[in-house]
Amino acid sequence: MSKVYFSREITPDAVVKLFYMTRKELTGRIAVKLHSGEKGNQNFLRPEFWRPMIDEVQGTVVECNTAYHGARNTTRKHIKLIREHGWNEYYSFDLMDAEGPDGRLEIPDGKVIKENIVGKHFFDYDGMLVLSHFKGHPMGGFGGALKQLSIGCASSAGKAWIHSGGRTDNQTVLWVNCAPQDEFLEAMADAAASVVRHFNGNMVFINVMKNLSVDCDCCAKAEDPCMKDIGILASDDPVALDQACVDLVYASTDPGRDHMVERIETRHGIHTVEAAAALGIGSREYELIEV
Repeated sequence: MSKVYFSREITPDAVVKLFYMTRKELTGRIAVKLHSGEKGNQNFLRPEFWRPMIDEVQGTVVECNTAYHGARNTTRKHIKLIREHGWNEYYSFDLMDAEGPDGRLEIPDGKVIKENIVGKHFFDYDGMLVLSHFKGHPMGGFGGALKQLSIGCASSAGKAWIHSGGRTDNQTVLWVNCAPQDEFLEAMADAAASVVRHFNGNMVFINVMKNLSVDCDCCAKAEDPCMKDIGILASDDPVALDQACVDLVYASTDPGRDHMVERIETRHGIHTVEAAAALGIGSREYELIEV
């Protein structure tokens, strides 16, 4: 079984501690994929929180443009917001699809999509540290490591490709070409698998269960958190990690637990985990080790 390390303490130092519990040494040039927050969002984790962990691996914070209207759907606007949020104050920052052409990752066994579209700069890195703020999501049910690997690593065109189930890579016509829900979730799993396979084990995944809103950090007007903070989890298996986070939500006695479960279940969110496990990039069976 995969090992998932869990701390109820939510501090920058606890993130670093759990990283070392995985006993993975990241080598080469490391991309640090996180969610930098939509303009107006109140729940995303700030640059200061992640600073000790990013400094520890001397990584470059990476993001990609979005495929919906907002403050991050063009390079010019996105870089402006990155500066407003302070990410470039502490870190080297790389908007991976700031310039074209995009790159492609083949997915021969993909259930819905056979290729993933990523930013040109994706290929500049040897490994990836995935720092996820685990919370709900309006379309995926929840967002954790698998969402960061798929939607998060995809370029703007790649995001349209995933959301549409391979019907279009054009963000201007995406919303009339959306895939049926389970196809979308399976396309996310396909895309996540392509990223995991590309880095071939040179990866670590950390989920922080804090500011637990049913909405994503991509929402400019997100609901306030509905549950109390739970903790930090880390693993070298993104499937086990997300499964463990979902299980902790279900096991919670918090009064807001049912609201979060409703969001996950109405979007059939667990299907992304099921599909990723079927692709062989991780296991839903895990040992939770509290530290």
